Amino acid sequence: MSEFDPEEMDPLPPEAASYVERRIEEEHGYLSWLNTSVETVERGRVVLSIPFDEKLTNADGRTIHGGVAATLIDTAGGVAQRTAFADPLSGGVSTINLTTNYLRPATGSLRAEADVVRSGGSIGVSEMRVTSTTNGESSEVVVGQGSFRLFRDADP
Repeated sequence: MSEFDPEEMDPLPPEAASYVERRIEEEHGYLSWLNTSVETVERGRVVLSIPFDEKLTNADGRTIHGGVAATLIDTAGGVAQRTAFADPLSGGVSTINLTTNYLRPATGSLRAEADVVRSGGSIGVSEMRVTSTTNGESSEVVVGQGSFRLFRDADP
């Protein structure tokens, strides 16, 4: 059972989801270059995706470099933590520790799902998983967990 219960909070303000989409898809140089898309932003949960692009592959030209998946879970886990703030548009999040377990090579588009496990006063924990879809077939390629330092400027 998760320690974080999104039902105990007010719904996420629509402007928070738009802010996340704009920051990731348009304003963040690296994430924009990766062509990262925001699929879901809700209290305690974020889903991000990156389409397959040969520029992101290893020397074989077929498998996505593991650093792309690590970037995706790090970003998704941290953004999920922001959704647990009373005001997700204030404060900040910084990664303390990121555990990334590679299960198999990723050969297609990536989709990361992150869920908040705990959102404490100054430390939060998220669980993340990445699937890769190639020719309509999806498989889990990475699982991970992150610890994040939470800077809650406006939270009580």
